[in-house]
Amino acid sequence: MPRILAIESSCDETAAAVLADGARILSNIVSSQVDLHAKYGGVVPELASRAHVEKIVPVVREALAAASVAFPDLDAIAVTRGPGLVGSLLVGVSYAKALAWSLGKPLIGVNHLEGHIHAVLLEAAQRGELDKIEFPLVTLVVSGGHTALYHVDRARLEDADGFRYHYKLVGHTVDDAAGEAYDKVAKLLGLGYPGGPVIDRLARRGDSEAIVFTRPNIKRGRPYDFSFSGIKTAVVRLVEKNGLRDEAEQRRTSRQSAPARPMEELCTQPTFDLLASFQRAVVEDLTERTLAAADDLEARAVFVSGGVAANSLLRKIFAQECAGRGVPVFFPSVQLSTDNAAMIAAAAWPRFLARDFAGLDLNADPALPLGAS
Repeated sequence: MPRILAIESSCDETAAAVLADGARILSNIVSSQVDLHAKYGGVVPELASRAHVEKIVPVVREALAAASVAFPDLDAIAVTRGPGLVGSLLVGVSYAKALAWSLGKPLIGVNHLEGHIHAVLLEAAQRGELDKIEFPLVTLVVSGGHTALYHVDRARLEDADGFRYHYKLVGHTVDDAAGEAYDKVAKLLGLGYPGGPVIDRLARRGDSEAIVFTRPNIKRGRPYDFSFSGIKTAVVRLVEKNGLRDEAEQRRTSRQSAPARPMEELCTQPTFDLLASFQRAVVEDLTERTLAAADDLEARAVFVSGGVAANSLLRKIFAQECAGRGVPVFFPSVQLSTDNAAMIAAAAWPRFLARDFAGLDLNADPALPLGAS
């Protein structure tokens, strides 16, 4: 029963997990930095890397204890090597290399985006349904730092009972990631950080057709590229036009003096409508471009993963549109949508079977690409 210890530190979550046989999660520990970065309205890279230094040893120890596994029992060490914040990545990569060297265990470098894709595959394997997923497929990885669309295919390994996965980038954001747009809008409106969950909740009280946002017209790049800076700028203008700035300032003040007060009590109907319309515009753009790629590339399934994949409206619209096309859509559980180390271990599993190991010269790469482009 091979066991992989995986470490994830690409942004603001220090995470470690132990995975057995490529599908059994023995532990999955995440130390969040949300409270640390909340007052800044976003992740501060220097603070994030310092927090990783402080947390990585206790998080790994907790993951091993929860899995009832000791260091000598491990068969490999996996770590996120990119993309992400370079300081944060270096903490995880340096620790993983030291651990692999001291234990004499194989080291596996993992692409963070591949981890998000394997979060879906991991849960399919747990259900015994991995062989039921038909390839090729199109997968949307959408989070605070990434919005990318991939064509994914797979082939069986020649010398092991597993698969090798092949990725081709077919679209990406040309400016802000979708989750980044959520965070910036939330900061503008005094809603706190992270913005995705609070906007998702508050938008349910608004009219999503109250405001019509102009869809981005991307003149250069791939036909399935995304852009969210324009909608963010439109929200700024609407806040000014509708006199919502004072209300936003009052929310910021109230959150500091009475943090337990429900945000619903601090918002007017125009704010609810703005949030609902903003969210629907983002979700529809993500859905339409992803499904256009799926149609054109004759995908047999659609994956949606990453932190924004936890969004309730995104799941609802993707489910409706895919059902109408007769194409299955797969999401990870909410727990595995956000950054975690179990998904990194899952992405490392095919490399472990293929003995595709990294050397101790492995380095962090903040702009690490996934597959061909």
